[in-house]
Amino acid sequence: TNDSNRTHYSFGPFGEHRVNASWVAVQELKKLGLGGEVDLHVSEVPVEYQTVQSLVPTLLKKYHPLLVVHVGVSGMATTVTLEKCGRNHGYKGLDNSSFCPDSQCCIVGGPDCINSVIDMESVCKRVTASGLGVAVSVSKDAGRYLCDFTYYTSLYLSRGRSAFVHVPPLGKPYSGEDLGRALQAIIQKMLELLDQAEEKIHCQQHFH
Repeated sequence: TNDSNRTHYSFGPFGEHRVNASWVAVQELKKLGLGGEVDLHVSEVPVEYQTVQSLVPTLLKKYHPLLVVHVGVSGMATTVTLEKCGRNHGYKGLDNSSFCPDSQCCIVGGPDCINSVIDMESVCKRVTASGLGVAVSVSKDAGRYLCDFTYYTSLYLSRGRSAFVHVPPLGKPYSGEDLGRALQAIIQKMLELLDQAEEKIHCQQHFH
């Protein structure tokens, strides 16, 4: 059963996104829930590198989540996009506080790229087959800004037990309600895959 905590981080306003579709989508998800067996914790993350570096480990220690799912908005996205990996280097864009890390990386000495333990291709196929009515795709590039920075930081600290979902701006073409339903379906599929992986490991350990 999915009876462990699941933490959900979404971003605040930035740039031209005065209303961040990711936060609206997460609020809709909170209304819908993920079923009685899942504890859903929601946090809004400011678009600031230094806040991310302190807030993500604080929330991980507080909740000890089974899975962390980050949600951000992409002005270029026309689908709900599942990000496969986070990247450590190439952070040159200034955040909402006009700050950029001198190192231009997330974790000094960390690997260049960290993949999620979640098979995003499988999640995409399962959600698409469910007839949700919202297009879902998979990406290998989360954009080298706060979304990517947060994802890499979370992947590093959670040992890969994190996911990132990019949503398009509201009305392009989906409503907040549509995006909330999509997040619900996506995260439920992610939790199913995690459960199956845990059961497989448990069976193998029992067998040996």
